[in-house]
Amino acid sequence: MPTQELPSGYEVYIGLEVHAQLLTKAKIFAPEAVASGDEPNTQISVVSLAHPGTLPKLNKQAITYAIRMGLACNSRINRYTYFDRKNYFYPDLPKGYQLTQDGKPICVGGYISIGEGSKEVKLTKIHLEEDAGKSMHLAGEDYSQIDFNRAGTPLIEIVTEPVIRSAEEAYQFMVEVRRLVRYLEICDGNMEDGSLRCDVNISIKKTAEKDLGKKVEVKNLNSFSNIKKAIEFETTRQVGLLENNEDVISETRTYDATSGTTSGMRNKEELNDYRYFPEPDLCPIHISEEWLSDIERSMPELPWQVLNRLTNQFKLSDYDAQLIADDRYFAAYYFEVAKHCNHYKPIVNWLMGPVKSFFNDAGKDVSTFGIEPAQLAALVNLVEGGKLGFSVAAKKLFPKLVLNPNTEVSLLATELGLLHKANTSELEDLIMEVLDKNPDKVKAYKNGKKNLLAMFIGQVMKRSQGKADPKTVNQLLLKMLN
Repeated sequence: MPTQELPSGYEVYIGLEVHAQLLTKAKIFAPEAVASGDEPNTQISVVSLAHPGTLPKLNKQAITYAIRMGLACNSRINRYTYFDRKNYFYPDLPKGYQLTQDGKPICVGGYISIGEGSKEVKLTKIHLEEDAGKSMHLAGEDYSQIDFNRAGTPLIEIVTEPVIRSAEEAYQFMVEVRRLVRYLEICDGNMEDGSLRCDVNISIKKTAEKDLGKKVEVKNLNSFSNIKKAIEFETTRQVGLLENNEDVISETRTYDATSGTTSGMRNKEELNDYRYFPEPDLCPIHISEEWLSDIERSMPELPWQVLNRLTNQFKLSDYDAQLIADDRYFAAYYFEVAKHCNHYKPIVNWLMGPVKSFFNDAGKDVSTFGIEPAQLAALVNLVEGGKLGFSVAAKKLFPKLVLNPNTEVSLLATELGLLHKANTSELEDLIMEVLDKNPDKVKAYKNGKKNLLAMFIGQVMKRSQGKADPKTVNQLLLKMLN
């Protein structure tokens, strides 16, 4: 992706606040299920609706998931932490306040690497809080409707230092966050569903000045492209104001994806007076050594660890390793195939070619694939062993294997008559037929047009209906032509 160029003499400093909904079965302080796509106001209880006399009860799994993220980001885990009330008008939070962590966030500091490890984006903190409900504004109506299903869904908020220096870096950071939460299995990372979303804080300053400029926040960006476009637009807008000797107003803005522009929502105060104070209805939390050790032992292999294994143990290129490591389950499937097959690069070709195409067409993924890793390995071994051409295997054998996933691969290839002809005399007869039909091209080849060899091979393969081994055909052709 192209990187936005700032006019000479200006610098941009960006900080992100990323909200990730946690994959707990219940809400963070209430017993009802966390579920998206349900009918409005069906996943609610007296607790999430803040009926008088009800009290919150903390979901321990949310704490565990937050610690997982902190460990993956090299954060310091606060052994003593608690929740605060954030007093602020939320029309879609019935309590009238939000439970969050201000004074003692569960994770402090840390970093996430971007650009293949070339830059560490420093984190301020990772803290827990509850999500609000969802307000729906119907076109043409003078009222709004509120769905409380989402109210009380557990969130982690990942807050960075203002060290991101471009829209492209912000984009890379969000890609890494999504990959990380999916590897940790703490969030599905679906931005289109709102389970991963982002607020962007942007400050422009002149290079010669010491202090950062006024901070402008763009709220609730829910796609990678919108994050990038909003930053680019807002950066251009603020530089334009400064170029015209106008002040940048510290404010909260919203992004319109249709027009690609931001617009003001409300001015920011120098210090937001949320009147934080420790939540009196919840006890403080103590993270014991035993609990922390249990979480550390349960940590899965992380994306950069998978990348290192792919490049060092399996000798894949950085590009191929990135393709495989992008998805934890895809990587796990690769490792299982590699147990039965030492053709490590060809496995990548199969996974990123026929297998990926099948997933896209059938709406499936590794978990619903049906073909066992050992079977795909057998298919790769057939091709790499010279018994079957890749094109024939991909177009004729693989689709049949998808329909008959429990069939032995070599048996299916034999039944379909796809295995290469091993009879040398038969191949020599086919080659002579091709050479006899093309005397002018044979003469041209002998006069120096060596690129005609590919044409001869193609003709022989066509006559064999793809059953000839291209390597054997090549060897025999060279022998007979010479």
